[in-house]
Amino acid sequence: MILWSGVQILFAILDGCGFGLEVVSSSLSAWWCCGFRRIILNNPRKRNALSLAMLSSLQENLLSGVDDSDLRVIIISQGPVFSSGHDLKELTSACGRDHHTTVFRVCSEVMTLIQDLPVPVIAMVNGVATAAGCQLVASCDIAVATERSSFATPGVNVGLFCSTPAVAIGRSVPRKVAMEMLLTGRALTAQEALLHGLVSAVVQEERLEEETLAIARRICESSRPVVALGKAAFQRQMVQSRDAAYVTATTAMVDNLELRDGQEGIQAFLEKRRPLWSNSTEKVHD
Repeated sequence: MILWSGVQILFAILDGCGFGLEVVSSSLSAWWCCGFRRIILNNPRKRNALSLAMLSSLQENLLSGVDDSDLRVIIISQGPVFSSGHDLKELTSACGRDHHTTVFRVCSEVMTLIQDLPVPVIAMVNGVATAAGCQLVASCDIAVATERSSFATPGVNVGLFCSTPAVAIGRSVPRKVAMEMLLTGRALTAQEALLHGLVSAVVQEERLEEETLAIARRICESSRPVVALGKAAFQRQMVQSRDAAYVTATTAMVDNLELRDGQEGIQAFLEKRRPLWSNSTEKVHD
């Protein structure tokens, strides 16, 4: 029921757009509409815990159709809770070190995949996001949250320091804020998360869909290959020194100008018209 309610809401907003629906697993569903791929964490009974099965399904679904030129944005959303983090039942000693290694390897692959995808990924958060769930939010390119949402890394309180979530969170918020979250487990309110850069916007619950889709539509108005090139360059330069980052960015600008859509955008601006994107990676010159 949660899934279909969500479909009906978006279909009403995007009147006239068709959509495709698929059930990926018992805990994760997805559908496609007007250039958006919506991935829904749909296991509220377990508070959308990121079990190995959930992570594997998420990984597979993020990759599904990613090279389709019609795909422009991926939105990750949820039921009553965004995600409570890892399934602790999978992390007991009875499961063994090999299983633990697999869980965290796949989790890390999912988080890096989100940042490596050629399309932007938006987290649409309405509720609690803790531990690996908070890591998932931090890994997304954009995050829109409701006022009732909160964000925490409380692993230290149960004897499991949130070391892997710290990678994404430490790159999203100031170091001392990250350390307070990690060392105390204290949750950030939505407004605190906005203040420190963990989320992009905080909205009223009834406006979450509308505001998230408005951002997605704005992205869809741009050329897919230009967005892909820009996202990749941004991610690369973020881990580089200043001088190396400028080398990366300079190359990206020149590569962008080689794209057909790069030249189309400039011509459209000079001619005072709307650009007609080809959404092709074709180059206009070598």
